[in-house]
Amino acid sequence: LLAEIGHLAQERVAATAVRLTHSNAPLVGPLDPQAVGPEAVRALQAVLDAAQAALADERERVDAAARAAMRGATSRIQTLLYQIQSLVQQLQHENDDPRLLEVDFRNEVALRRIQTVAVLCEAWPGLARTDSPLAEVVVGALSRVPGYARIKVANHLREQHLAVVARAAEPIAVTLAELLANATAYSHPETDVPVTVQQGGRGALVIIDDSGIGMDEDQLRRARRLLAGPPDMLLTELGNPPKTGFAVIGKLARQYGFSCHIEPSPYGGMRTILRIPAALVTVVDDERPLSVLTPLPLRGGAGPAPAPTVAAVP
Repeated sequence: LLAEIGHLAQERVAATAVRLTHSNAPLVGPLDPQAVGPEAVRALQAVLDAAQAALADERERVDAAARAAMRGATSRIQTLLYQIQSLVQQLQHENDDPRLLEVDFRNEVALRRIQTVAVLCEAWPGLARTDSPLAEVVVGALSRVPGYARIKVANHLREQHLAVVARAAEPIAVTLAELLANATAYSHPETDVPVTVQQGGRGALVIIDDSGIGMDEDQLRRARRLLAGPPDMLLTELGNPPKTGFAVIGKLARQYGFSCHIEPSPYGGMRTILRIPAALVTVVDDERPLSVLTPLPLRGGAGPAPAPTVAAVP
């Protein structure tokens, strides 16, 4: 029994702690359950169960404290970035300097990145919108992504003024920016990233393809779990440094009622499909002018992944 207690302290408690964060880690059992008998085995297991419960509670407490601290920091940083954005826009009206466009773009990228942290920490995404045409939301997402010139948008909407309802417009813009950032970051810089916007029988779809290195089965399984928005996801599960993109999308999808699926792409990399249900779409007034950067609808067949045709450059 003393040997079993020593084994518990030296091996089994540590293995149980590892298994909290790595579900595939091996379990470590008793040295000789027959020798100590079933009552001792149950008592040793009770110690392990109590240790595991205490560890899980402590992880959640530490994670909640980290979220609260980060939420406060991101709020202040967001405020500063919005102030910079406003100032840069004023300077653009007063000065014809192309460098201001670059400053504005870099500020947009910084805002996107701080938004993702804010969302992970249970904060509001950061912008209030009106009902927004879906094609404009897609174009707006491009302006937050490095390598946006590689993104080619094919607009297959039957209704040009199909829009995302106000409460979901910014969450969907954040989601699209994260998906597009992944597609450009994980594919060769000389390849295009085709994006298809199409209208389904109910709702709408945005399909993003890349020709990157793809994912193995474990990576794909983990990505799908994060995109499903698991309620028990902790910051410590996102790696070091943390990879926040899919976790942010999953959290927004669960909160606002849309969904995102990932699968291998016919282009060789990955395909992500953003499904926007009928409850989150509407049609805005036809008299409202669309942005001049919005890709016009393409007439004809709307396949799931057409050849890139329209470049939308913010």
